Amino acid sequence: MTTDPLKKESTNNLGNIGEKLAREHLEAEGYAIIDTNWRLGRHEADIIAYYEGTLVFVEVKTRQDDNLGQPEEAVTLSKQRGYIKLANAYMLSRRREEEVRFDIISIIIRPTDFQLKHIVNAFSAVGLYL
Repeated sequence: MTTDPLKKESTNNLGNIGEKLAREHLEAEGYAIIDTNWRLGRHEADIIAYYEGTLVFVEVKTRQDDNLGQPEEAVTLSKQRGYIKLANAYMLSRRREEEVRFDIISIIIRPTDFQLKHIVNAFSAVGLYL
């Protein structure tokens, strides 16, 4: 199996490649990766990072093209609510008290290159009924 990020891959492998690219991007930007693939029931935080006093929960969405829209469009209101519940559980279980932020990293991997978009503060718990 190859780790070439530009080779066509299965959905699971594509997701793993996207998460690796996202971690590398975050680390290059000065984020400290604290946890990956943290689960609560059916919800999962792809990446949990620390950046400038804030705990950042990062949802990574990877696609091979944008025929069905941009990858970040897959983070629906329902998924946002689940992610917020997951973040609350993580904060309680780890006794963390930092500010929390929700980012999305959207990646499109094409045969010859890839496009990565980091959407800072992509959604908020404010105003959402859980």
